[in-house]
Amino acid sequence: MPTITYILKDGSARRIDARTGASVMETAVHHNVRGIDAECGGSCSCATCHVYVADDFMDRLPPPDDMENELLDGVAADRLPGSRLSCQLVVGPELDGLTVRIPESQA
Repeated sequence: MPTITYILKDGSARRIDARTGASVMETAVHHNVRGIDAECGGSCSCATCHVYVADDFMDRLPPPDDMENELLDGVAADRLPGSRLSCQLVVGPELDGLTVRIPESQA
């Protein structure tokens, strides 16, 4: 089972076993990770699941599509090179050990 580490706003870390096929957002919501609001429930329409993906995992992810890119342009926190919407990141074996940092604000 792949493991994802969420770095929370206060700097603490939560390491969670994720189900293959679930999104990084669904995993966070299911385990009550604070800071990933996911107001749209994962339909890629609100950007309240914005995370910063660790640099060493960026090349393991497909690039964001046009819709995700557009939403990332309007996120509440700064858009950085590692910015992604966690609803668009599907957990698989290649993401085992993934670390994402939650921004200071989602709204």
